Amino acid sequence: MTERVKVVTLGCEKNLVDSEIMSGLIHQRGYQLVDTPEDATVIIVNTCGFIDAAKEESVNTILDMADLKESGRLKALIVSGCLTQRYKKQLMEEMPEIDGIVGTGDFHDITTIVDEALRGKKPVRVGNPAFDYDRDLPRQVTTPRYTAYVKIAEGCDNACTFCSIPIMRGKFKSRSIESILGEVRQLAAQGVKEVSLIAQDSTNYGTDLYDRFMLPELLNRVSEVEGIAWVRLHYAYPGFFTDELIDAIADNPKICKYIDMPLQHSEDRVLKRMRRPGRQRDVRELVAKIRSRIPEAAIRTSIIVGFPGETEEEFNALCDFVRELKFDRLGVFTYSCEEDTPASRLPDQVPDEVKEWRANTLMEIQRDVSKDLGSKYIGREIDVLVERYDGRSDVFIGRSPYDAPEIDGEVFISGCRPEIGAIQKVRITHAYEFDLSGEGIA
Repeated sequence: MTERVKVVTLGCEKNLVDSEIMSGLIHQRGYQLVDTPEDATVIIVNTCGFIDAAKEESVNTILDMADLKESGRLKALIVSGCLTQRYKKQLMEEMPEIDGIVGTGDFHDITTIVDEALRGKKPVRVGNPAFDYDRDLPRQVTTPRYTAYVKIAEGCDNACTFCSIPIMRGKFKSRSIESILGEVRQLAAQGVKEVSLIAQDSTNYGTDLYDRFMLPELLNRVSEVEGIAWVRLHYAYPGFFTDELIDAIADNPKICKYIDMPLQHSEDRVLKRMRRPGRQRDVRELVAKIRSRIPEAAIRTSIIVGFPGETEEEFNALCDFVRELKFDRLGVFTYSCEEDTPASRLPDQVPDEVKEWRANTLMEIQRDVSKDLGSKYIGREIDVLVERYDGRSDVFIGRSPYDAPEIDGEVFISGCRPEIGAIQKVRITHAYEFDLSGEGIA
């Protein structure tokens, strides 16, 4: 009987790409991919181990999947991803339900792992955490047919004191331009119109392979692929955001005017303890430069509140910073104390209830900022990538170039009947806290 395999993905879109490659290898091996865990004879849980909440979700998911063994249908439970790279010994010792483990740099061996697990061998493959994406590997894309993520690098060389990514993903390793372009061409041939380039530190792209910052060239070359309409960039580390990169985004109409640049904080003392690049003055100068060169740019950032030693005065200054700089998109996270990171050893850890209050307060500020910023789109005509139809409201729903999949706002479209996956011109008539609505233009 052909084995039926379900890949369960947790965590970020970088993990999603890994799962899609594992799915491609599974399919190539001749196994059947299924949509639900209940139908599977083999389940692969691709875990996240970035923060405590993600680790807890990963463990709970593994246990939930293990319960399916009681039906007699599930033969093997494989665990992959960041949690295995970091805690392989503990997982195998404390969770006997697991039949095999594969780390972040070894999932090209997933079919061998599955075969061995089915034979009762309990294989463990956890080696170098940095995966080689220049391998010619199959991929089963699971995002909607018109959009896909493309990983341009793995790992990270930045030494942020709060982050465990280098422990789980290894040192920074760029993928070659030729490999990236080959994959983008394949995606375009399948009907993909929007590609989102992702890495833990995308602005550092190319420095290890080509001895210089190559992201501007990569963006321009990806945009030349026939069929690709939008090129979106994620995780632009502010320390390496060059003038050449700003010019590439400004001058190329296919590159979304969307700047995803995690800043993490505003106050110099906190930034220094986080070991982040530059100080508030540098951040202000960079944001001003981007807005001067690309006036229509939507800037997304992320902020960590409750970092060890963050005082009430520093938090209040952070609130003023967010009010003043008016980021178009903002994600707020409470600091998570991760073992083996330098920040876990810092004094003056902030109580959880204080961190939660600060996160909620900052998001309330951002709600007001976002609603004010949304009004600038009223009366404008913008392109919208149509994603679905809501029959109850009789509207189509999509995203503008200023909104990334899953995490940002949406545009509600009336007055036309576009195809799903089409790029529709829309005249914006209303702005809400995070979303827009308007009339389709023929």
